[in-house]
Amino acid sequence: MCGIFGVYNLPGDANAFRQRALYLSKKLRHRGPDWSGCTVAGNHILCHERLAIVGVESGAQPLTNDDESLILSVNGEIYNHKALRKMCPADTHFKTQSDCEVILHLYKQMGPEVVKHLDGMFSWILLDTKKNRILAARDPIGITTLYQGWSSKQPGTIYFASELKALNEECDRIVAFPPGHIFDSETGETTRYFEPTWWADEKIPEAPVDYQLIRESLEKAVRKRLMSEVPYGVLLSGGLDSSLIASIAARETQKIIDGVPLNRDGDDVDESAVSSWPRLHSFSIGLVGSPDLAAARIAAEYLKTVHHEYTFTVQDGLDAVADVVYHLETYDVTTIRASTPMYLLSRKIRAMGVKMVLSGEGADEIFGGYLYFHAAPSAAELHTETVSRVKNLHYADCLRANKSTMAWGVEARVPFLDKAFLEVAMNVDPKEKMSIKSKKMEKHILRKAFDTSDDPTAQPYLPDSILWRQKEQFSDGVGYGWIDSLKDTATEKVSDEQFAKAAERWPLDTPQTKEAYWYREIFEQWYPQDACTESVVRWIPRGDWGCPADPSGRAQKVHDSAYDKSA
Repeated sequence: MCGIFGVYNLPGDANAFRQRALYLSKKLRHRGPDWSGCTVAGNHILCHERLAIVGVESGAQPLTNDDESLILSVNGEIYNHKALRKMCPADTHFKTQSDCEVILHLYKQMGPEVVKHLDGMFSWILLDTKKNRILAARDPIGITTLYQGWSSKQPGTIYFASELKALNEECDRIVAFPPGHIFDSETGETTRYFEPTWWADEKIPEAPVDYQLIRESLEKAVRKRLMSEVPYGVLLSGGLDSSLIASIAARETQKIIDGVPLNRDGDDVDESAVSSWPRLHSFSIGLVGSPDLAAARIAAEYLKTVHHEYTFTVQDGLDAVADVVYHLETYDVTTIRASTPMYLLSRKIRAMGVKMVLSGEGADEIFGGYLYFHAAPSAAELHTETVSRVKNLHYADCLRANKSTMAWGVEARVPFLDKAFLEVAMNVDPKEKMSIKSKKMEKHILRKAFDTSDDPTAQPYLPDSILWRQKEQFSDGVGYGWIDSLKDTATEKVSDEQFAKAAERWPLDTPQTKEAYWYREIFEQWYPQDACTESVVRWIPRGDWGCPADPSGRAQKVHDSAYDKSA
């Protein structure tokens, strides 16, 4: 992943704005510390801050075609780029080994329809100078981040950037670009191109669970995400989701070492996964004695990964909160709680020279894994909630996984959000996802798909203590004292008098707790412009299901260490 910045239809001389554009693009350099690029064409500017993972030697951006009439700036990875190259005319000249260059050449053939053929995580800006046309697109779920902005001082000018911080000084309206959409200046419209069968939340699926299909689809999703020319690893919390991804990645990494090709299904999977590290590396973080560290140790020992365990103190975390808010560009309580340890861990990972990690985001939204799903009144309502949570991942866990890692130039890839896997998992009858009166463990069908206990000849994916471990939200699992300390610190920093006037200070999206007030105050220090709040969406627990207002997993009655077991 990288950082992209672009301005379309600048008034006056665009070259005069070049230094300003470089300054704004530099605010994204943490996302791409390996190289910078800037192209001015007419009254348009595209900039790029590169994190080199694929096509390391030749993939500097912005990319151009032979006559430089097409200019492209991309943040992301196109996993099916080898298959897409075969769709191009035989005489197509590829100037680089970048997985993203194919977008340019397919655009010449099919225009905006190119986005429908991409399998990956991406945000990109494409300038067609002959038509004076700009396109901007974001991946189906919003794994990558993209913002769009406008200035009332420059009507007709449109800004794009990977992060809010590159726009807030220029624009007085900024929105999060919607996932699964493409903007076309020729029509002036932003339209949805991603139309999976499960998108309509009122349509309740009835397909029986196919454990083998779930297992094989996830394995394939992991396999295609090993595309890399640099060392990679896995984030391992010791929970089910990250441990499954680590288990599959460890198996595939061993196959690479043994000479087994990644491309085993005729899908032209990029086989550039490096074998310079003979064993998969895994990374975990937590307070001393945290549940996640203990569980991750068990998983890593079983999987035989080279495991790196880091601890942080409560003070380390508290000291980082302001920086976390700066990088995340949100004041959502749940996101900040979970992002702080991930932000600290990412710094350690980058220091080891690792640029890419696999992570387990998305499974809880897909399978109803959060403990509050135990309170779902019916299967239909559970399904509607899962669809809503997946659609809004770009405001929460995708935003966290992207920005807390990219703050240090580390790319997180999330196999659970693979398009093909989603098509399988989101079409399962939601009755199969119900945790009936807490007697059926959350994400039961995912656990069962990787349970080999009925086959004594099979090598288990995980030990039972991990495969059947209760859901532990990352912000809880790193150590129960972490959230408690955040609440205590907020109580100290925010007086009763200040909190009583919260609605006067912020009449829109008013903080409901002192912790939320504290984060909102920090956000305002970094991003004081009114335009900055439009892109922030807070997650609100399902009070109508009887869920507590605190989003922590421990606030749910079914948690083994719940705050209030007597309720």
